[in-house]
Amino acid sequence: MKKIVIFGNSGSGKSTLAKRYSAKYNLPHLDLDTLAWQNSMPPERRKVEESTIDIKKFLNKNSKWVIEGCYSDLLDVVTKEASKIVFLNPGIEACIINCKKRPWEPHKYDSIEEQNKNLEMLINWVRDYNIRNDEFSFQSHNKLYEEFSGEKEQFTSNQ
Repeated sequence: MKKIVIFGNSGSGKSTLAKRYSAKYNLPHLDLDTLAWQNSMPPERRKVEESTIDIKKFLNKNSKWVIEGCYSDLLDVVTKEASKIVFLNPGIEACIINCKKRPWEPHKYDSIEEQNKNLEMLINWVRDYNIRNDEFSFQSHNKLYEEFSGEKEQFTSNQ
C-alpha cells in the first residue's frame, strides 16, 4: 500500500512530484499548504493541533495517499504512517528558478498577479533554507529524513 510523503524547500518540486505519483498510482493527494494556514490577511499559521485534526481525517478516509509539504511539525504526523518518504533537495538556485517558473496556484491565490506580488518574499525565503532553524529549514527536513527507518529517497536535482 502506497503512503508517500514528499518534502523539501519551497520550489523544490514537491507539488509536481506529488501530482505525478497521484496520477501514476491513483493516490489521493494532500498539499499541507491547504491545512497549515488560516484564511486571513496577512496569512497566519493555524495551530498545529488544528491542522493535525484535519490531517488525521484525511488519513482515516484514505488507505493510500501522497502528502507533500515543507512543515516538519505536520510532516512528523504523517511520516509515522508513511511507507516511503522523498526528500527533494535540488539546491537553492534550482528552487529559485522553479519559483520563478511556478504556474498560478489557484488553491493559494485569487490571481496570478496576487501570487507574483509574493515572489520576491518567496525567493528570499528560499535563499534562507540552509540558515534557518525552524520547521521549514534544511536542518528540520534533514532530521526527518535521517530518522525515518523505512524506504526513503533524496533527490539532489530536479532531473
